[in-house]
Amino acid sequence: MPDAPALSFVIPCYNESGNLPELVRSLRDVADGLKLTYEFVVTDDCSRDDSWAVLQQLAAADPRVRGQRFARNCGQSAALWAGMKAARGQVIVTLDADLQNDPKDLPRLLEPLRQFDCVCGSRVQARRQGDTWLRVASSRIANAVRNTVSGETITDSGCNYRAFKRECVADLKFFKGMHRFLPTLLKIEGFTVTEVSIANNPRFAGQSNYGVWNRLFASFGDLLAVRWMKRRMFKLPIAERIN
Repeated sequence: MPDAPALSFVIPCYNESGNLPELVRSLRDVADGLKLTYEFVVTDDCSRDDSWAVLQQLAAADPRVRGQRFARNCGQSAALWAGMKAARGQVIVTLDADLQNDPKDLPRLLEPLRQFDCVCGSRVQARRQGDTWLRVASSRIANAVRNTVSGETITDSGCNYRAFKRECVADLKFFKGMHRFLPTLLKIEGFTVTEVSIANNPRFAGQSNYGVWNRLFASFGDLLAVRWMKRRMFKLPIAERIN
């Protein structure tokens, strides 16, 4: 097996054929500028467009592009988790495939890893200038509800642009819908988490797979599960060890 790269870009993909080439090119430019070794791990969630064919072409042109395709549509959490498990990098960077997460923000996510285990992007500041009032309002309400119920302080739990050390997910219990609560799950495991402001670009191509329903209501059952986990999971602090 080749040496582990410094970064693994873990990208869930569903009907993103128009975005994948530009996403890979843009991330490659930024990572090369930072002089870091890297790989792309793209999980196609059984897209109905040509995403898999495009991914095959990208992989044929660049061996750092790795892909896997679900036999059936399993959802964003499953695609993220499958990518995390396949990743080889010392640091895992997750982001969406639609280029709303700006590759140029990568250094902002990596810098705090000197002090923290996980760095989460927050689009709160950027959304005040670009999004419609409905998207801004729905995101604010969803985050307020999640933070109130879960006892969290994360300002943008719906943002998947994150960087974290690979050991953060070694023992993580990940299940459907849990991508929204990754910061909380990592804190439960004892890891440190911080946020940085990032851009919120318009979608490069295609149509969004998310609406108001996803932001406000669909994850409420998962939220209750996370609150239960915070209260019930064992915390076993070890004072000393022999051998």
